[in-house]
Amino acid sequence: MGIKEKLKKVPHTPGVYMLRDSSGNTLYIGKAKDLSKRVSSYFKEHRPKTARQISLLEHVKDLDYIITTSEEEALIYEANLIKEKRPKYNVELKDDKGFPYLKLTLNERFPRLIISRKKVDDGSGYFGPYTRVKLLRKAIAVMKTIFPLRTCRKIPDKVCLSYHIGQCFGPCINKINEKEYQEIVGQLTMFLQGKKKDLLKELTQKMIDSSKEKRFEEAIILRNRISALSEIPGKKMRDYSGWGDVAVKLKRLLSLPRLPLRIEAFDVSNISGKEATGSMVYFYNGKPDKSNYRKFRIKDVQDIDDYAMIREIVRRRYKRLKEEDSGLPDLIIIDGGKGHLKVAYDELVRLNLQRIPVISIAKQKEQIYTRGTKKPVDINRDSQILHFIQQIRDEAHRFALKYHHKLRDKKTGL
Repeated sequence: MGIKEKLKKVPHTPGVYMLRDSSGNTLYIGKAKDLSKRVSSYFKEHRPKTARQISLLEHVKDLDYIITTSEEEALIYEANLIKEKRPKYNVELKDDKGFPYLKLTLNERFPRLIISRKKVDDGSGYFGPYTRVKLLRKAIAVMKTIFPLRTCRKIPDKVCLSYHIGQCFGPCINKINEKEYQEIVGQLTMFLQGKKKDLLKELTQKMIDSSKEKRFEEAIILRNRISALSEIPGKKMRDYSGWGDVAVKLKRLLSLPRLPLRIEAFDVSNISGKEATGSMVYFYNGKPDKSNYRKFRIKDVQDIDDYAMIREIVRRRYKRLKEEDSGLPDLIIIDGGKGHLKVAYDELVRLNLQRIPVISIAKQKEQIYTRGTKKPVDINRDSQILHFIQQIRDEAHRFALKYHHKLRDKKTGL
């Protein structure tokens, strides 16, 4: 295939391109936000060219490219390839002086990733050099979300903002041990060395092993890392930016014993106490699983008593699960206020299932209540976590109302 035919197949994505001569020798390596536009521009006759560019194009007979998830990742790949191939026409990096490096402080107990203008023999790992400092800073920001290493120069005695926004695992308060931390350092090193394929293979196997061993929180974190590293340019991976990250924050916010992968939510519906119904919706991994939804026709309550109805459907649901020795949820959500929460928890205590975390969300002020506290949880009304809980509550309400209407219409012959 000639170079003109290859040009037509170059995609409009970020990446690194390599221009080669007839013998396959690499003449020039570059990065681009849009590979197709960048590579094609070399061969446009009307484009002004320097003497060096004219000389380069006289020898170019072939090209190759590597697709990356972002321009920032392309910067990392470009530097590695230039260092390895030392192409003739990449003159700007022939002399490493003046260009910054990425420095991984391997001489520290919990290494950091920083930008350094000097390369010294201090036991650290150095990557680069890199020609664009602004893009390099953006690359570090991206890597911080994927590989959450500490950023503080001196380890403090309490967590900082980076921990709260999920960009550090908190070695300062022993939230991660040295062995686990060094595993992340090793993964980052592979990425910086351009070994992404090997890294993805390793992460995938670790994720599978974690799932088999029921270490679900670890599996979620690994899955998010894989998603971020595999992200299609220009598209957002739902799992990376959505549920996996909200799940971790929800666990922290509510001080849950484990990641809330399985959530069950309850609501009741009745008009003047007639044809009262209850519903339970089931969310797994942030998504509704309608095959596990349950509907209840209220049997034991005759009056308009939401508390008694909540008692009944919670008791019926978990008494059955206990008798069947079925899996229990990681979190229960009750539609209502503190009173609804109390009666639901009382039923769990009677069934000796008080270890299951349970919260309630009150419609009037959209406040979330947990056991043992008089005041609602302090949460921003624009928070993704609140919106997610509202979504589950609304789905439980919709499902209960739908069943209530069905029973009412059946009774009236509609």
